Amino acid sequence: MRITTRTATASSLVALTALALVGVQAGAANAVTTASCTTAHTKLTVTEVSRPINHLLLKATNTGTTTCNAYYAPFLRAGADAQAPLAWVEDSKPQAVVTLKPGESAYAGIGTYSPDGEGGTTTKTLGVLFTDRNAGGTGKEKALNLPNGGVFFNSAAAVTYWQYSAADALTW
Repeated sequence: MRITTRTATASSLVALTALALVGVQAGAANAVTTASCTTAHTKLTVTEVSRPINHLLLKATNTGTTTCNAYYAPFLRAGADAQAPLAWVEDSKPQAVVTLKPGESAYAGIGTYSPDGEGGTTTKTLGVLFTDRNAGGTGKEKALNLPNGGVFFNSAAAVTYWQYSAADALTW
């Protein structure tokens, strides 16, 4: 009788451990299936804001049917002749990746110029490219028309990391 009880208890522990492991693996599989956001499955808009001055707000809305991750910050190209993407505002890095369910939006603040910057030019378009989990570009670049027929950018221009709210994106 005692041997049977120990065998049953041991079998129960093995079964519980196996079920727990399956649950962990299922959770890991779900985490891996969330793809990077791309321009193919988002609606992008760029608008001028009244405050802070010299800023634009980039909004990305997930128009796809699955959840996507807006990693890091977008790669932005101010004008077709831009040699490099705008710098990322490192202080704006959020605690976690911004995850967008269908219909949800992420925001990035764009500082267009500062008196501390050098040079500059007025440009009519902004190229936007999402980043993947390794901070590389993903998908195709989307060109957006800038408000008021063009915006002035200089060497101090920078973009924040993706945020869940417009207010957070415009803090920097």
